Amino acid sequence: MAAQCGERRTEWDAVPTPSYLVYEELLTHNLEILSGVAERTGAKVLLAQKCFSMYYYYPLIGRYLAGTTASGIYEARLSQEEMGKENHVFKPAYEAEEITALAAICDHIVLNSFSQWERFGAAARAQGASCGIRINPERSTQEHAIYDPCAPGSRLGVKIAEFPETLPEGIDGLHFHTLCEQGADALAVTLAAVEEKFGKYLHGLKWLNFGGGHHITRADYDVALLEELIRHVQETYDVAVYLEPGEAVALNAGYLAASVLDVRADGNVILNTSAACHMPDVIEMPYRPPVVGAGEAGEKAHTYTLAGPTCLAGDTIGTYSFDAPLAPGDRVVFGDMAIYTMVKNNTFNGMPLPYIVAVDSSGAWEIVRSFGYEDFKMRL
Repeated sequence: MAAQCGERRTEWDAVPTPSYLVYEELLTHNLEILSGVAERTGAKVLLAQKCFSMYYYYPLIGRYLAGTTASGIYEARLSQEEMGKENHVFKPAYEAEEITALAAICDHIVLNSFSQWERFGAAARAQGASCGIRINPERSTQEHAIYDPCAPGSRLGVKIAEFPETLPEGIDGLHFHTLCEQGADALAVTLAAVEEKFGKYLHGLKWLNFGGGHHITRADYDVALLEELIRHVQETYDVAVYLEPGEAVALNAGYLAASVLDVRADGNVILNTSAACHMPDVIEMPYRPPVVGAGEAGEKAHTYTLAGPTCLAGDTIGTYSFDAPLAPGDRVVFGDMAIYTMVKNNTFNGMPLPYIVAVDSSGAWEIVRSFGYEDFKMRL
C-alpha cells in the first residue's frame, strides 16, 4: 500500500492538475476490513454515497459490501444503475413525485417524521419497500454542532417525546445517525441512549440501522467493540443490523495533485486548486488536510500558506513547511482526498473541476472523468 505511506509516486508528477487520484489497493484494504465485520457478525454494511460516489469503483465496492444508501433520487438511481445491490435511502423530507420513483428502486426507505410516514408510507410499501423511521436519541458525542444530529434544534430524527405508544403497522425498522468520524466508544454511548429511550419499540421490528460516521477503517478503531455492540443488538432484539459508513470506505484512499501558480513575497502560495471549490470541508469543518512531504509551520526550512486562486479571501488550505523552496510549476499533493471532495465540488469563480484518476493495483493510472467548459455551463 505504497500510496498510503507518503513517499513520492511517479503518477503525481505525470497527471494533469488538479487531479483526484483514487487507489484501488487502498480502497480494497478498507473494503476488506468492512467485509470482515460483516462476515463475522452478519451485519450488512452499505456505502454512504453522500461521502464517496465515484461509480467507476462501484463494481469493486459491490464485491465487498451489501449495497449503498442514498440521500435522494439521483444517488438512488446511481446505485441501481452502477452497483445493483441493496439500495437504501433517507431524506429529511420527500416530495410526492420523488417517493414514487424511489419506492420503485429502493429496498429500504427511511422517513424523518410520522407525518411523512402518513403521507408516503402506503405508497412506498405498495411497491415493496421496507419502511423505517429515523430517531433522535438526543445524546451528543461530538463538539461539531454543524455535523451533530443531536444538537439542540436538530431537524434530523424523531425524538422519543414524539413517539406514539405503539408504532404504526407497517414500520419495519428504526434508523439513527449521530456520529461523525468517531470510534466505537461513541457508538456505545449512543446505543445505550437508543436502548433506554426506544428499546421497547425494537422488539418485533425487522432491522435497526446504526447510520454512518463510524471510522471503522482508521488504524486505532476498536473493531472488537463494534462487533460486540452489533451482536448485542442482534441477540437482544432479534433484528438485522445495518451500518452506513461513507468515510470508512474511502478513508486515506485518495490524493489531490495540484500545481503551484505563484509564490508571493508574503509567504502565500497560490495553487490551481481551491479549498472553497475542491475541498470545501477544509472551510466547513474546518480541518487541515495532510500534504505529502510537508511539516508543520516552522518545522522545515521553508514555510508557506497554501491558498486557492479564487477571489474568496478565506480560500486558504493551511500553513505548511517544506525542505526546499516552492516555485511555479511544482506539484503539491494533498492526502485523504477521496471523501467529501468530489461529491462537494463546485465551480465558484469559474474554477474548473479536477480530473478524476483511477490508479489500479499495478500502479497504472487512467483519467476516468475530465471536465470542461460545457460542464461549467451545466451548473449555471
